[in-house]
Amino acid sequence: MARSCGAALAAVAFLLHRRLRQVGRRNLELAFPTLLAAEREAILRKEYRHLGWLLAEFCQMSTYTREYAGRFIRYEGLEHYMSARDRGQGVLVLTGHLGAWELSSFYHSLAGYPMGMVIRRLDNPLVDSLVNTIRCQHGNRVLHKDDFARGLIAAMRSGETVGILMDTNMTPPQGLFVPFFGIEACTASGLARVALKTGAAVLPGFLLWEASERKYVLRFGPELTLASTDNSEADAATNTALFTAEIEATIRQYPSQWLWMHRRWKTRPTGEPPLY
Repeated sequence: MARSCGAALAAVAFLLHRRLRQVGRRNLELAFPTLLAAEREAILRKEYRHLGWLLAEFCQMSTYTREYAGRFIRYEGLEHYMSARDRGQGVLVLTGHLGAWELSSFYHSLAGYPMGMVIRRLDNPLVDSLVNTIRCQHGNRVLHKDDFARGLIAAMRSGETVGILMDTNMTPPQGLFVPFFGIEACTASGLARVALKTGAAVLPGFLLWEASERKYVLRFGPELTLASTDNSEADAATNTALFTAEIEATIRQYPSQWLWMHRRWKTRPTGEPPLY
C-alpha cells in the first residue's frame, strides 16, 4: 500500500516538475545517445516510480525490525565487507544515489553493522534533525560534508565504516575531472585521498531492487585495488576515475534506479560550453 502511494506521488511529480524532467532527459541523452527517445523516457518514468518507493520505505523505516526487513532485503557479498572490516584500517563504502540508498545504511545498521554516512545538511534544520534521527536509529552516525575530512580520517584510524555518495557534481579544487559515461565529470576526490592516506579498504556497496526476486539486494563488491605511487595527485585522479567507473557500471546494469534529475555534468572544464 505504501509503495503504491509513493508511486502515485512520483507520477504526479513527474507531470508537475518540468525542469527536473528536462534535466533527466538531457542526462539520459548524454549517457545513452544510441537509445531511442522512447526508451530513455521509459527509464526516466521508472526512475520516478522507484523514487516514490524509496520515499515510502523511508517513511516506514523507523518501524522496521531485522526480521521484518529480512523478508524483502538480502545480502550478497557480505564476506567482502567482513574481510575488509576485519583488517582494522577502516572501510570506505563507495556508493551513490542508486537503488535504495537511504535504506542501505539503515538496514546495514539494523543487521548489526552501524556505519558513518557523509551527507549534506538539509536546508531546513528541523527536517534535517528528523531525517538524521531516523538514519541513526540503530547506531549509524552522520558526517557532514562541510567538515568531513578530519572526521573521516579519524573514523578510518578507529577502524570504522563510512559510506560516501560519490556521484554528484563538484567544483574544483575539491573535484577532479574524470570520465563518466564518456563525458568529463567533476568528481569528488576526497575518498581517494583519504583511502591512500589511511590505508582504508574501499569497496562498492549498493542496495538494488531485483524485480525477478521482488527483493532488495545489498550487494558488496570485492575490495578495489588502488593506484599508489610517489605521485599523490596522479593517484587521486586514477583512483577517482576507478571509483566513478564502478558507479557507472552499476548504473548501466540498473539504469532506472539512478537519480537522473541531478545535473551531474554541470561543471565543465575551462573553455567548454555548458551542457544544460
